[in-house]
Amino acid sequence: MRVDLKTNRGETYLKRKIKNNFLIVILSLIAIIQLYPFIWMVFFSLKSDKEIWGGNMMGLPIQPQFQNYVSAWNQANISKYFFNSLLVTTVSIVFTIILSTMSAYAITRMKWKLKRVALIYFLAGMMIPLHAALLPDMLILKSFHQIDTYLSLIIPYVAFSIPMSLFITTSFFRGVPKEMEEAACIDGAGIYRTFFMIMMPLVRPAIATSAVFTYLGTWNELMFATVYINTDKFKTLTVGIMQMQGQYQVHWGPMGAGLVIASVPTIIIYLLLSKQVQESLTAGAVKG
Repeated sequence: MRVDLKTNRGETYLKRKIKNNFLIVILSLIAIIQLYPFIWMVFFSLKSDKEIWGGNMMGLPIQPQFQNYVSAWNQANISKYFFNSLLVTTVSIVFTIILSTMSAYAITRMKWKLKRVALIYFLAGMMIPLHAALLPDMLILKSFHQIDTYLSLIIPYVAFSIPMSLFITTSFFRGVPKEMEEAACIDGAGIYRTFFMIMMPLVRPAIATSAVFTYLGTWNELMFATVYINTDKFKTLTVGIMQMQGQYQVHWGPMGAGLVIASVPTIIIYLLLSKQVQESLTAGAVKG
């Protein structure tokens, strides 16, 4: 009987080990498939046009052309477009987080009439496609003389980012115990101090998730940036990279370098905030 138990335990351990190794192999293949496009883009950015069209499209660069990054950064004005995208994205994230968290706190933690109607009104913005609001937004911005400015991008970006951010933060505020606010009130904290010092740190995963979604929606946005901006001074990175494609000739190496430069901030933000995003997505999964 003892021999049978040891044999069963050994077979169970062996099956688990084989299953785990199989999962590791499958996940490794998926990771390689996901990472290969970026790796290929890096190799592509280090090749000359002659090498790209000479039959070495998929292989390693024979002579790495780091000059492509210098040309893209200086000659193609990627540095200026990068700064514009960074400014617009940062300001949009800050305003989106402030407005959405304050609105979510007022809707979920305060008692006032029509708060459910206000929540539905905000969340209804998630159903409005960007293309449908393109012309009305343009007419409104034009009436306030805000075409060809940073605000012509920041205002629509914030407006379309608030519904998703509000949806995320309201679910987190509902899960915060009311005793936290009661204790702060007993200690003499006002509503603003309670909000900024106690409530906001408790919903950091939601704030991080909102920041990531807002970043992805603004950093990679092209339609508003193309329609609302005509002056080269305010153009963003996506428009700048699109302009690198000439009418008669395209320098593919510098364009690949520009694409790599545009992708690096996204990778950095994901590495910094991936843990908080995972916490926000799994919050409440085992509740109750």
